Amino acid sequence: MNGREMAARIRSGTGFIAALDQSGGSTPRTLRDYGIADGRWQGEDEMFALIHAMRTRIITSPAFTGDKIIGAILFEKTMDGEVDGKPVPQVLIERNIVPFLKVDRGLEDEDEAEGGGVQLMKPIEDLDALLLRARDKGIFGTKMRSVIRSANCAGIEQIVAQQFAVGQRILAAGFMPILEPEYDIRALDRAVGEAMLRDTLLRHLDGLPEGMDVMLKLSIPVEANLYRPIVAHPRVVRVAALSGGYARSKACRELARNEGVIASFSRALLEGLHERMSDDEFDRALAAAIDAIFRASMQKIATSPGQPE
Repeated sequence: MNGREMAARIRSGTGFIAALDQSGGSTPRTLRDYGIADGRWQGEDEMFALIHAMRTRIITSPAFTGDKIIGAILFEKTMDGEVDGKPVPQVLIERNIVPFLKVDRGLEDEDEAEGGGVQLMKPIEDLDALLLRARDKGIFGTKMRSVIRSANCAGIEQIVAQQFAVGQRILAAGFMPILEPEYDIRALDRAVGEAMLRDTLLRHLDGLPEGMDVMLKLSIPVEANLYRPIVAHPRVVRVAALSGGYARSKACRELARNEGVIASFSRALLEGLHERMSDDEFDRALAAAIDAIFRASMQKIATSPGQPE
């Protein structure tokens, strides 16, 4: 696929985006869920070697193809790694899967934001150099995450403004940005805060000039189809949903209630996979996960306006 073909696939392709971008903070839990205890590795190099082996097993599985997966988000070390002697992004492209790169460097503490209640992204001081490397690797787009913990209007504005500011730098460098202002699904005021987030996103989207299109990755909202105006916005290429800590069955059930939103699941995609599985067992389990997430992304359930979860 060339760049134009990747853009068309992301805009209108049938399928979902796999999130394989667990970083240093989330990798130990991912390995434990996969059956690899903390004592199996010493230091980051060994930890990332183990997670790369897991990702390699996923990417090379016969279940992991462009038939149901349109894109995959990679961690930086995965982008720089190889599968069967080929760069990982090249392997994905050969499978008709568009490669994205996680570019954020983690989260600030809540007290760094005005009024608290949110975690902004840490400065991405090496963004320009990272994007140059990503271009050489064949990466199509990027993803960056910040987190909303409570319905603080000023904090939500800060998060969205930061996402759009960095997103415009990424657009200027020739990449498609996925903006991810995640709303913590454990927040008690989530319904109120998600409405604030929707309105703030729409205001910033309205301010984008024609041709500066973005993608959004959002938590599955309490109110079904809350983000429909964002899905329909002319500056939005695609809206994806993270699983946010939901089990796969719950995440798929809630996703299916939101028209036009596809999955970009990480933990829910990997749920049930285990290092000790035979290749056949592993491939069957991964195929079942992909099938369930694909159906939730493409086959929607009619809901009444304002219907809560």
